[in-house]
Amino acid sequence: MKNEKIRLDLNSPVFQRTLFNLEKREQTLVLNAFRKMLKMNWEEIYNHPGLKWEAIYSHTGPEGERLYSFRIGKKFRAIAFRQGEWLRILSLHPIHDSAYENDS
Repeated sequence: MKNEKIRLDLNSPVFQRTLFNLEKREQTLVLNAFRKMLKMNWEEIYNHPGLKWEAIYSHTGPEGERLYSFRIGKKFRAIAFRQGEWLRILSLHPIHDSAYENDS
């Protein structure tokens, strides 16, 4: 199961609101990072040193799922959870520390 290619869900309104408010150059950087992730399998995602994949223990997803934070380039972190083959992106945080606040 870890060797499956991932699928991305970018439909969260919180994520989209942040993405659409970025400058075009920053939007391109974020989307290019997701494009690269689509070529990876789950094991590569979990172990990629640049993503810095981290579990978030202080919060859970919409139905109690474990949340994760990962790096997108040098300026952003995303919050997501895994649901089968899907990586469901919940939010995008331009400032690294904001990824751990409870306002999303």
